[in-house]
Amino acid sequence: MEALLFWIFSIVGVICGVMVIWHRNPMGSAIYLVVTMLCLSGLYALLNGAFVAVLQVLIYAGAVMVLMLFVIMMLSVRAEGAPREGSMPVWVISGVIGLFVIFKVGSLFSFGKPPEAVDEFGTIQGVGSLLFNTYVLPFELISVLLLIAVIGAVILSKRDAQ
Repeated sequence: MEALLFWIFSIVGVICGVMVIWHRNPMGSAIYLVVTMLCLSGLYALLNGAFVAVLQVLIYAGAVMVLMLFVIMMLSVRAEGAPREGSMPVWVISGVIGLFVIFKVGSLFSFGKPPEAVDEFGTIQGVGSLLFNTYVLPFELISVLLLIAVIGAVILSKRDAQ
């Protein structure tokens, strides 16, 4: 049953991830991104990372996607028409992505079995220990970056109101 769920989450996640890129309507792309995030959360749950799975749903599929949908609606972004001249053809981008996927899949087989997940993976204690001991500087830098982004969004929205 676990293997079946893994394949379902993986296939749906990859298909929706590709649809995020290829869908012309920004709202549709955002919805596909939500489904991709939910599939990723399911994969975390299969790895016994319940805390990480819940955080994935709450933060990414919930808060970040609501923010992105709000920005899309606020900016009145429309569906993209025919590609502009000078833009890269779809086949070039698809080829680069295909080569990347082939390389990654090949590296999985050439390097052997991936390491087993440790017992603390996805637990509150494990995440908290890593976040506030090992990765405290990147955590603080990201919080400053998010603060700057919020201030920039407020300034841009005030400028449009005038």
